[in-house]
Amino acid sequence: METGGVPHGAAFDACADGVITVPPGTCLQVAALARFQQLAVLGLDRLPDRVVLDDVVLVGSGPVALGCALDLCRRGAARVRVLTSRPDPPIGCVPGVECVTSVVRGSASVVVDAAGTPRRAAALLTKGGTLGLLGTPEPVSELAALDLHRSGWTVVGMHELLAGLACYQDAYTTAATWLTWHMDPHLIEGWCRIVFGEGAPALYTAFHGPNRPAEPVVIFSWE
Repeated sequence: METGGVPHGAAFDACADGVITVPPGTCLQVAALARFQQLAVLGLDRLPDRVVLDDVVLVGSGPVALGCALDLCRRGAARVRVLTSRPDPPIGCVPGVECVTSVVRGSASVVVDAAGTPRRAAALLTKGGTLGLLGTPEPVSELAALDLHRSGWTVVGMHELLAGLACYQDAYTTAATWLTWHMDPHLIEGWCRIVFGEGAPALYTAFHGPNRPAEPVVIFSWE
């Protein structure tokens, strides 16, 4: 399974601590997609209780952003504006999502950065707004302390490993179960591409060019 550019699928001890188990009856595409929604379940749980998800700006349209959009849908978010330069990205099929190419600076009360670009995301915040860092930023990324101070922003780190092992499994089960029972299977299939293992080298090359797969999640199969 391809998760954000990192291949998963090597042999491992299924009895080791922290191994995620898939709910019975879960199809392959849901199992893969739930891994990304799991990140959002854990990350969005860290938002302060006062944060209202009426109108969220989500930066990015890749697999991490897709998982976040799905969990915002699960949480009943009324509107999610996805900031992306990609034409007709598959994330636009998530209920409640509107894909946009621009957002007025200083206009959003809640912004979730799923692309690892915190400075660009912070520029969209209103005074007193909340920024969630779901995508992994570069080590050199930084936010100016003076801007944080004067704008009164709340910045929430959303790294998945902040949660304990029990929460980790619970979040995955929540995502997989919700996807299975509440999301159109045709949409789920459209967000995933299954590729035979021998096609992996060519596909990895395509990730860095204009012919990268449109589907956010790629599953490699060696069956």
